[in-house]
Amino acid sequence: MHRERVSENVYWFQSEVYAQVTAGVVAGPQWAVVIDTLALPDETLSIREFIEHELNVPVRYVINTHYHADHSWGNCFFPGATVIAHERCRDLLEERGIPSLEAAQKQNPALRQVKIVLPQMTFVDGDVTLRVGKKNLIISTAVGHSHDGIAVLVEEDRILFAGDSFMPLPYIVDGDIDDIMASIKHIGRMGLENIVQGHGDVILRGEIDAAVKENLNYLTAIKKSVKAIARRKNALELLDAITIEECGKSRVYLGGLAQGLHQRNLRALLQQMSK
Repeated sequence: MHRERVSENVYWFQSEVYAQVTAGVVAGPQWAVVIDTLALPDETLSIREFIEHELNVPVRYVINTHYHADHSWGNCFFPGATVIAHERCRDLLEERGIPSLEAAQKQNPALRQVKIVLPQMTFVDGDVTLRVGKKNLIISTAVGHSHDGIAVLVEEDRILFAGDSFMPLPYIVDGDIDDIMASIKHIGRMGLENIVQGHGDVILRGEIDAAVKENLNYLTAIKKSVKAIARRKNALELLDAITIEECGKSRVYLGGLAQGLHQRNLRALLQQMSK
C-alpha cells in the first residue's frame, strides 16, 4: 500500500493490489476521520495501525463516499467509530452489500473476517460539516458514479476526497452519465488545490482543469458514439469499434483495467438508450 502526506494532518492511501483504489485520513489532536476503506482487510488494517501507532489517536468517524465494496467493506475494522454516508448508501449496503459479501466470502478466504457495518449517521440533502482539529470537513453529494455518492472537502486546504465521482476513467455503469458530468463540472469550479480520486493518483492544482476537461470530453464522446448506433440492429457488435483511444482516454489507466471499464460503460449506455 502506498501512503503520502497531502497536507498537514491529511493523508492519502492507495492500494497496490486492487484497481489503485484510495482512502484518506484527516487527523486532529484527539481523534481521526477515515475517508473510505480499501478493498482488502490487510490494507485497511494497515491504515488503522498507522493512525493508532504513528498518529497516536483513535478513529472516531469513518466516511463512506459510496456503498461499493472497495470503499465500504472495511468499516468493520474500526470498531466504535461512527460511520457517515448518504442515506441511499445505507440502503444499498443493506440491499446489495450483504448478499454480495456472502457470495464473495465463498470465493475469497481473505474476506471471511469482513462484516457489513451500516452507516449510523446519514443525510440526504445539503452538507454535513465535521470539525477535526483546526480543519472543517464539508461532506456533500457527488452522484453519477452511483446514486449515493458523496465527496469530502477539507475546507482550509481545498483538498477534495472525491470518491468515484472523479477517476482517471469515469465509470457510470451503476450511475448516470448526466449526473456524473454535472458532478465533474461542479468539482472543476470549486477552486481546489488537490483532488483525491477514488482510484488513481492525486491530481494537483495545475492538473485539475485538464483532468476535468478530459473526463467531460470522454463522457461526451461515448454518449455521442453510442447514440449514433443505438437504433441499429447490430448495435451491440458495433460497440467494439468504439475504442477508448478515440474517446480521448488510454487503456493503460488503472493498471490496464480501463479498457474493460470503457466497454462496460458503452454497454450500460446502450442499454439505457435502448429503453
